[in-house]
Amino acid sequence: MSNRINLKAFAAALAVGLSLAAIGTASAQEAVNLRMTIWSANEAHLKLFNDMAAGFKQSHPNVTVTYESLPFDTYTTALTTQIAGGNAPDMAWIFETTAYDFVNSGALYPLGDKLNAIQGYNLAEVSPGATERWSKGGTLYAYPFSTSPFAVFANNDLIRKAGAKTPDELIKAGEWTWDKAIETASTVGRTGKGGLIIRDFNYQNWQNLAAIWNGFGASPWSEDGKNCTIGDKPMTDALSFIHDAIFKNKAMPGPGENVDFFAGNAAMTITQISRASLLPKQNGFEWDLVPLPKGPAGEYALIGQAGIGVMQSSPHADVAAEFVGYMTNPENSAKLAQFFPSARKSLLNAETLKKTNPLLSQEQLEKVVIAGISNGKVIPGHTGFAQIQQMVRAGLDAVWTPNADIANATQKICGQISPLLKR
Repeated sequence: MSNRINLKAFAAALAVGLSLAAIGTASAQEAVNLRMTIWSANEAHLKLFNDMAAGFKQSHPNVTVTYESLPFDTYTTALTTQIAGGNAPDMAWIFETTAYDFVNSGALYPLGDKLNAIQGYNLAEVSPGATERWSKGGTLYAYPFSTSPFAVFANNDLIRKAGAKTPDELIKAGEWTWDKAIETASTVGRTGKGGLIIRDFNYQNWQNLAAIWNGFGASPWSEDGKNCTIGDKPMTDALSFIHDAIFKNKAMPGPGENVDFFAGNAAMTITQISRASLLPKQNGFEWDLVPLPKGPAGEYALIGQAGIGVMQSSPHADVAAEFVGYMTNPENSAKLAQFFPSARKSLLNAETLKKTNPLLSQEQLEKVVIAGISNGKVIPGHTGFAQIQQMVRAGLDAVWTPNADIANATQKICGQISPLLKR
């Protein structure tokens, strides 16, 4: 299924849905069933969410919250199809890449006043930088419940067996750079195992390559989002580096090759700490978690965000907003931080994070999680992102060949997406 979304049609469909649905207030006696779409089907994630639904029910006995897991790769398409078809959920997990579209479309119920009215909620401790994509005109339309840094998980057993240096050894030697990281990945890759995996990239979700190209000072478009910079030197240098890692150094799986780090089949993977739940519980491998390597442009960090929004079309939007407030209050944010780090300043300390992240050491929490959240840039997003994403993905197909003309391919991409960036 294509991820392409026609924003005008999306907005029109939403407008129709809004005209047919009135926002009501549930009485104490009325049974209220709330549905929330999420991308994860992970048992640990679902248990945590269900526990919160049960906790909310204690004070709202008439309210039942259920979760609908949609596949990650087609999540946004499935969600917008539900909305356009008049089957919108009451609440939805929203990716950072499409935040601007959801906020600008009018699909979301305003949350700011509702959250600020909750005793002890303290929305003010969430930085403006964390809420920027989720706000419009000073009003918050979705709460960024997850602000998770990208980092490198390493399989030290595989790396040592191949005779390569582990990330920790490189860090202690002051050599944790992209060149050295690819050298380690290449050594393992030549043994028949996977080298470095960029999780969820799969030659489709190219925005995840920001975990590498940010280290080259590259970005797909200018700071104001109006000008394409995919064809600029920092990006072509980064893509050339990635291309060599794939086709020359055998450090990364090529197109069509699927390798699972968490099954013990690769040296390293770049992903967010929420994926720590996939680490083997028994008979596993010795693993480590380290920051992204230093790039030619210096040290850097990348974060992904996810927001929870309430659909304006929900007949119980006010109750749904109450649940979002409960789910993301300071106490529950601390629980969510086991998988989804909070942007709340009061929770950004190793002592608090350690309580829900027992697998991670204090050093990992401080140097990967806290430093990443404090200093990281958010993964790229843009208005009309689904259409832009599809165009860039198709254009990058020319890059993922052994004898690619990267400069020519990136210039063509800019020619195609520039009108979309300016509209």
